[in-house]
Amino acid sequence: MATWSAPGKIFLFGEHAVVYGKPGIAMAIKPRVMVTVRKAKRQKKPNSSYIAECFRQMGVLGSVYVRSQLPSSSGLGSSAAVTVATLNAINDEFDMGKSLEELAGIAHTVEKNIQDGRASATDTYVSTFGGMVLITGDAKRRLPPLQMQLVIGNSLTHHSTSSMVARVAELKRKRPEIADPIIDAIAAVTTCAMHHFNNPRELGNLMNMNHALLDALGVGHPQLSRLVLAARAAGALGAKMTGAGGGGCMFALCSKSAKTRVAGAIEACDARAIITGIDTQGVRKEKDE
Repeated sequence: MATWSAPGKIFLFGEHAVVYGKPGIAMAIKPRVMVTVRKAKRQKKPNSSYIAECFRQMGVLGSVYVRSQLPSSSGLGSSAAVTVATLNAINDEFDMGKSLEELAGIAHTVEKNIQDGRASATDTYVSTFGGMVLITGDAKRRLPPLQMQLVIGNSLTHHSTSSMVARVAELKRKRPEIADPIIDAIAAVTTCAMHHFNNPRELGNLMNMNHALLDALGVGHPQLSRLVLAARAAGALGAKMTGAGGGGCMFALCSKSAKTRVAGAIEACDARAIITGIDTQGVRKEKDE
């Protein structure tokens, strides 16, 4: 058997704008999904469509055991992490010899097939290679990793990525004179952030701006706003939603001294807090138990 793990991710800046070719910055985070694959004479039906599609793409039969530190349907890239870890475990267990780049490409195909062609390559790329990544259109560039103190707040409100993307597309169609400048402003915030990675306070201010612009696009949620405001009031340098919005997660940028207080403020709002930071490692082989 072979056991591999892959990290989740957050969008530091630029979600939704990135759909329209604007820059976005995504970052791998330390909570992981671990997948164990074992050869089998017949396919044991997985409880995940992503896992079933991984076996179909790789053309083999096997059994799977999954352990996850990531909540599902929360905007933290859990499906991408499951997909990437599963493909790498299959590749290892069956000695198929595929490269990380090849497996990242297959992972994107798996996600597209399950999500009716709407999946971005961002989640699977970040989960495969770790660290921080700048995405502009189809181009991806690794960025020097930033050691940040982050507190993620899971609103425990499920959301639909596709419906949030469709909502922005509808606003863009009906009111381009409003939507287009907001999307351009999100892109400007992302570009500005690239020049302030050594200034946590200014980075926090830019996160606050990005959150306000996402709210203006109509992808906010009352519970996300509650968590963002609670985190800022507890001393976070900045806080914003991450991912599609409409529920899911937010995160706060904190000093070391404030992270526990911010986590407590988030949990006091009937949410779940995760204290974390960047994961510079992408997918990796784990010791078999």
